[in-house]
Amino acid sequence: MTRHVEHAMGTVFSFDVRDADPDATASTTARADDATAGAVARAVAWLHHVDAVFSTYRPDSAISRLGRGEIELSGCPPEVAQVLSLCAQAEHDTNGYFTIYPGGRLDPSGLVKGWAIEEASRILSEAGARRHCVNGGGDIQLGPGPSPWRIGIAHPARPGALCTVVTGHDLAIATSGSAERGPHILDPHTGRAADALLSITLVGPRLTAVDAFATAAFAMGDAARDWVEETSGLEAFAVTASGDTWRTRGFPAL
Repeated sequence: MTRHVEHAMGTVFSFDVRDADPDATASTTARADDATAGAVARAVAWLHHVDAVFSTYRPDSAISRLGRGEIELSGCPPEVAQVLSLCAQAEHDTNGYFTIYPGGRLDPSGLVKGWAIEEASRILSEAGARRHCVNGGGDIQLGPGPSPWRIGIAHPARPGALCTVVTGHDLAIATSGSAERGPHILDPHTGRAADALLSITLVGPRLTAVDAFATAAFAMGDAARDWVEETSGLEAFAVTASGDTWRTRGFPAL
C-alpha cells in the first residue's frame, strides 16, 4: 500500500494505492513499491505542471496570459487547446450551464481539476498500480476492485456528518456546492448565484466530464435531476436548499 498527500492547484491531493500482493515475496513487493512510488511522483509532477499552465491566480500562467490577450492559443502549451475543446463539449452537453467564462473572465477551472486527476489516475494505471484512489479536494477517480471502495460525501449543512456514501470501483465522483466557498457558482443564463441546491454529487466513469457536469448541475438547480436522468452513464445525489435530498435511480449509494 502506498499513500501520498500533495498540495497543488490550491487544494490537497491524496493518493491511495493498494496493489500489493499479500503472497508476494519481499523482493517482489519492494520492486512493486518502487514502481508505484515512481508513478506517484510522475502524477504529482503532472499536477504541478497543470497548475503552472492553468492557474487563474498566477499572472504568468498560459491561461491567464491567454485571457488577457497577451498570447494566442498557438503560443500556449498543447494542453490548453485540448482543455478548451473539452470545455466546448461540456458547454454543449449541459445546454450552456457549463461555461469557461464565469463572471466574464476566461476560467476553465470547472473542468481542469477533474481532467488533471483523471490523467494522474491513468499514469498510475499504466505503471501497474491499477487499484488506486486519487482525490483532489473531494473530486475522486477510483480504480478497480476486487472489493468496492466506499467514499463518504460530506453533508453541506452539518459539519462532520455525511449525507451519503458512494460505493463501487472504476468510478469518478465530483461534488459541487456552496458549503465551503459560499455562493460562488453562477447560473450563466441569469448571471445570478445558483441557490436551489446546497450540494450535488455526480458519479460517472470519467472525472473530466463528471467534474464539469457537477458544476453545471449545481447551476441548473431543480432542473438537474431530469438532466442527469437523461444523460447516459451519469447518476446524482443532491441536498436541496430546504435540506431535503434526492437521488437518481442508479446512484451507487451504500
